[in-house]
Amino acid sequence: MASEEPPEAGGRFDEVADAAARAFRLLPAAPRDLPTPGATGQHRPHRISTDPDNVERDLVKLVLTLVELLRQLMERQALHRVDQGDLTEEQEERLGATLLVLHDRMNDLCAQHGLTMDDLNLDLGPLGTLLPPPE
Repeated sequence: MASEEPPEAGGRFDEVADAAARAFRLLPAAPRDLPTPGATGQHRPHRISTDPDNVERDLVKLVLTLVELLRQLMERQALHRVDQGDLTEEQEERLGATLLVLHDRMNDLCAQHGLTMDDLNLDLGPLGTLLPPPE
């Protein structure tokens, strides 16, 4: 006598299979899956530039992006603590002044390296942008 799955289990497996198929469609194509240039007249995929000037600028951009992400997370945590009433008035003032100085310093560093704050907001494809939009 063959064992059969309960009807709801088959439906659940179908849901999981559909979710996995959607997730795999979001992944970039493997090199073997890309069309051969010239075969269909399509252009080659974008390649990483190995120009030393671009590499240095991109590295600075990445570091500043991470610092800006951390700055925004600290700012949100500070606002949460202020809302909770965990800080004294003096601590709130000091924290606010520190966050303003950090924000100004980030703008200075961006200007020094020819970047804007918008340049730091990486596009993560279907996930959206790394940094939240300015409020």
